[in-house]
Amino acid sequence: MNATSKFEPLLGPDDFPLLSAPMAEISDKAFRLIAREFGAALAWTEMVPAQVLCHPTPYTKELIDLSGETGVVVQLFGCRPAEVAAAAEVAAEAGAAAIDINMGCPVSRVVQGGAGAALMLRPELAAAIVDAVKSRVDVPVTVKLRRGWDEESPDALVVARAVAAAGADAITVHGRYRSQFFSGRADWEIIAAVKKAVGVPVIGNGDVWQAHDAARMFKETGCDAVMIGRAARGNPWIFAACRTYLATGREPQPPSPGERVAMAVKHCELLAAIQGETALFRMRRQADWYTRGLKGAARLRESLYRAGSLKEIKVVLTAFLACC
Repeated sequence: MNATSKFEPLLGPDDFPLLSAPMAEISDKAFRLIAREFGAALAWTEMVPAQVLCHPTPYTKELIDLSGETGVVVQLFGCRPAEVAAAAEVAAEAGAAAIDINMGCPVSRVVQGGAGAALMLRPELAAAIVDAVKSRVDVPVTVKLRRGWDEESPDALVVARAVAAAGADAITVHGRYRSQFFSGRADWEIIAAVKKAVGVPVIGNGDVWQAHDAARMFKETGCDAVMIGRAARGNPWIFAACRTYLATGREPQPPSPGERVAMAVKHCELLAAIQGETALFRMRRQADWYTRGLKGAARLRESLYRAGSLKEIKVVLTAFLACC
């Protein structure tokens, strides 16, 4: 790791830092608070449109409401350097520990606008965005990439070198092409290659589902931190499990059904306290994730999606626990 990186101090004292990934409509304040409670060194916001953040509304203010939080990285997406830089300034003023620029989102509506993974096709523009943001904020500026757009296009090495030269303080690499979306297996070799090619911290991402996966990613890639995304849905214990395994070589016992249901209730209550009953859809979805794999979860899911309030969700979960 480059000792001069502005990002390095944010990773904290752990030898093997674990980070909570940006996930659209998932990585909200409640999710981030819980991830941090369970051991994530930093938590990313869901991606925020730079264009919208330049014209604040109640919705965008909610997206970057960082009150009561520390260690939050605000992720922006956009393709106009001046616009992304202006949005970064708003996010930094809101208390972001760092600004992350999304250059890996594969979703069509994002790439059709020239943002997200589309920037993998334009390394010069990617570098220009980093340069513009660096000129406007004092906090670290990071970038999240994919392996590439497809096998025929510039890969993460090309883009990583470009953004590092422009001043990126850290780079996250997800080991899949945009064309893969989330199918197939993540290629960790590209993470190792980027780590060798640039002089800034490199964060590995992709296919870390269990604690031993995190240990293997650190070992095989030499990355400076591991970012966990989909595996943390309904499973914040993964951060604590990874920390334990990395420190001792032993995986702790998984949470009991009672612990999973209790955390589902806590998560829903936190969502309600932050967003009110308007967060009902997110409450149902979180409760669904926490209880997946348990006996009777399919029937529970039907009941959850019929629930019309936090109170009803809690009744459904309590009844489910009594039958576990």
